[in-house]
Amino acid sequence: MVELKCLINGELVSASDDSVIKVTSSYDGSLVGTVPSFSKEDTQKVLQAAYDAKDEWANLTYQRRAEYVIELADIIDKHNDELVALLTNEHGKTLAQAQGEVAVSAKFLRYAAESARRIEGEVITSELENEHAFITRVPYGVVVGIVAWNFPLALAARKIGNALVCGNTMIVKPPSETPLTVMKYAEFVAKESSIPKGVLNFITGSGRVCGDALVRNEITQLVTLTGSTGAGMEVFKAAAENVVDVHLELGGKAPFIVMDDANIDKAAKCAAIARYDNCGQICTCNERMYVHEAVYDEFRDKFIEHSKKYVVGDPTDKNTTIGPKVSKTEVAKLKEMKDTAIQQGAKVLYEMTPDKLPTEEGNWFYPTVLEVNDNKNILMQEEIFGPMVAMMKISSLEEGIKLANDCEFGLSAYLFSDSVKNAMIATRTLEFGEVYINRENGELINGFHNGYKKSGLGGEDGKYGLEGYSQKKMIYLNYNY
Repeated sequence: MVELKCLINGELVSASDDSVIKVTSSYDGSLVGTVPSFSKEDTQKVLQAAYDAKDEWANLTYQRRAEYVIELADIIDKHNDELVALLTNEHGKTLAQAQGEVAVSAKFLRYAAESARRIEGEVITSELENEHAFITRVPYGVVVGIVAWNFPLALAARKIGNALVCGNTMIVKPPSETPLTVMKYAEFVAKESSIPKGVLNFITGSGRVCGDALVRNEITQLVTLTGSTGAGMEVFKAAAENVVDVHLELGGKAPFIVMDDANIDKAAKCAAIARYDNCGQICTCNERMYVHEAVYDEFRDKFIEHSKKYVVGDPTDKNTTIGPKVSKTEVAKLKEMKDTAIQQGAKVLYEMTPDKLPTEEGNWFYPTVLEVNDNKNILMQEEIFGPMVAMMKISSLEEGIKLANDCEFGLSAYLFSDSVKNAMIATRTLEFGEVYINRENGELINGFHNGYKKSGLGGEDGKYGLEGYSQKKMIYLNYNY
């Protein structure tokens, strides 16, 4: 068991009242570790530390800040094995998935550091004589990064690199469900990094107390959250009190459209990967499938065959491809959704039924495929976030796009078709921030991860994600005296 502390102003500290959050294994329910549970007063201290450090940090050159960020990436690489093991233990990710997350965390930091030389302003023409007009970029100041439980280390790194390179100081709050890997990394940073005190801080606590105190405080100038749409709406409202800028990466309900000219073998394989990876706990997952009636039976059968190949079990076993759900609450939600969907007319096409659960105390949910004929079915409208999916027949691309857009979410969408015309129509008309055509999910570090509608505001990754961590300042320099 690991007992971890928060990182404030370069020091590892406990909560003032020594209260802790217990983290249990999603595989067998055993106690994995503890982290502090910060009070409002404790949270104020970390805000002040970040505030006191912001001016000196902002005065460094972009390249000097980038050197510190590279150091942060090196720390992840150095402790890769320990971070992977802890992530698998607390979350239930398979080893392969945990290895992927830890590796990409370092890549996020390195990409941000590489981008330091690419941050640019703009010179514009002035209507006045002897005047130079230009737009420059300046830091926000103190940035709060609130991280979701499905990819805790990667989501933290995705925010840290850009925030620090742009000259902000930062406070990272990992989720209470899976905080250990992030806080172990914080311990490594405290002991091994030369980054100035107060620039990068890590704290833990409940969202209602610690998170709320971070968002509502007037010191905070930017909040970047990855989480559920409900959590995002609460943060949005709280931040409005001080007119604080907010970036929100929220829930998704990705449609997976398969046309009659698609490569069905590839479509079925990619649909399974995009549904079952990380136990379906990815915001870009294939959440609902719209399949052309001409290829519906073929696709259905091949998708189910792929579903049968997945192995649910011990995430540390190299043969396991789906680990446990993150919590019993999540399992109960999936069971309730399935029951509701059936009551609304859904038909179960396939449900993996094990002879025996891997552990009685684990959070187990097995691959389940349903068929629906009504787009208002709960499985076609509400985020599932687990290894369950529904499919529905369509007769045309127009119908598929109409049904896909009939949803409050707008993060990711998929299209499988060999027609360039279909691809271009979908690109133009799908109301989603990113579209995967003829491939499974997995955004690029240098791309742009962006949600429409209730899937978020702002965006992450690439040059546009980097821009979101600085403010534009307009300068009028008149030398006509």
